[in-house]
Amino acid sequence: MSRDTIAAIATPPGVGGVGIVRLSGEAVPAIAKQFLGQLPVPRRALLQRFLADDGEPIDEGLVLYFPAPHSYTGEEVLELHGHGGPVVLDLLLQRVLALGARLARPGEFTERAFLNGKLDLARAEAVADLIEAGTAQAVRAAMVSLSGVFSRRVDALVEGLIELRMYIEATIDFAEEAIDFLSDGQVSQRLAELHQQWFELCRDAGQGRLLRDGMTVVIAGRPNAGKSSLLNQLSGQDSAIVTAIAGTTRDVLRERIQLDGMPLHVLDTAGLRDSDDPVEQEGIRRAWREIAAADRVVVVLDAVEGLGAAEEAIRQRLPDSLPLTVVRNKIDLTELTPGEAQGEWGTEIRVSAKTAAGIDALREHLKHCMGYTGGGEGLFSARRRHLDALERGGHHLQAAQQQLDILQASELVAEELRLAHQCFGEITGTFTADDLLGRIFSSFCIGK
Repeated sequence: MSRDTIAAIATPPGVGGVGIVRLSGEAVPAIAKQFLGQLPVPRRALLQRFLADDGEPIDEGLVLYFPAPHSYTGEEVLELHGHGGPVVLDLLLQRVLALGARLARPGEFTERAFLNGKLDLARAEAVADLIEAGTAQAVRAAMVSLSGVFSRRVDALVEGLIELRMYIEATIDFAEEAIDFLSDGQVSQRLAELHQQWFELCRDAGQGRLLRDGMTVVIAGRPNAGKSSLLNQLSGQDSAIVTAIAGTTRDVLRERIQLDGMPLHVLDTAGLRDSDDPVEQEGIRRAWREIAAADRVVVVLDAVEGLGAAEEAIRQRLPDSLPLTVVRNKIDLTELTPGEAQGEWGTEIRVSAKTAAGIDALREHLKHCMGYTGGGEGLFSARRRHLDALERGGHHLQAAQQQLDILQASELVAEELRLAHQCFGEITGTFTADDLLGRIFSSFCIGK
């Protein structure tokens, strides 16, 4: 690990009442003595003049000193709290750089906290999630992760995995008795318990990823089913052009809305049908592309015309793994009542995008799909890479079960469990490649 002392402006660019320059590293005490004339008393705010190399004052403000290892990074840390003008802060930064510090990379303070054991990787990422949170729910979820809830659940899964690995690997030294160990039911039972833990963690991490990134919903259906009107009702504004002419929407329209503080990305797409118009064909191609990348698709049906061959063709082409919400629109032209009901495709939400009847029921449905719990208690933030690591680890757990059931080969079962352990360890940083660390921390802001 680098022994350099790093420095950066830790407050956002622009003019403000207070600006902070942060330093971390073993040279902090020496720099403080040269710059301030003394090493400040630990963890006590002191009023101090900040002087240039010629003795002229640059600014006046507070200094805070945190000796190692009791600091955010685990190193010697100094914070200079001056006035929040960009020129003032730049002069302070240039002064400490001239005294031996170097400019910090994005996320380098938090990276050092991780490398010094102050945070695991999941909690370090929660710091960035907290800073970038766009909703109150996302803030709460990031704080839950930062407090270690996500990490403790991963650690519990890993601990159970380690115990099972130790039990199985002990049988490898007694080959003649290995079959008895594997067939006594304990291994299969423990594997089933681990798989249940993994399933529950995947479920909650998936909801946590939606809270962090938001859910992407694509509105799809035949032309003139009311897709654009539905987008306008959900967004609360006339985002899309609405006419009686079929095929008005040719491109993808995007709106970001909030449902009780939860981010929802809604995409309106071109009507799905056979067309000879090359412009409409391109719009339909883009619609299917967005559907394939969505978290959920909302298929809008015309309540007057009902289901036909065109709707069935759309349903058959939808990816099997893609969650589906059916919305039956234009109920104001029928005797259907708004809200949730049972239809030909199962549960559907009946609405009138013209009168807004049933729109609240649709909002509640989408909130439920995102994991809304009222206060968000217990939900933690998660990232796509966490879900990927969990998925890969789950495949190895399943492979271990297959090796146990079919071959009863302790070496193969142990190897699959080792690989699962490695995948889960990537979440908290137990097993992490240096290039992955670089990608993660480079996405942080400078000064954090």
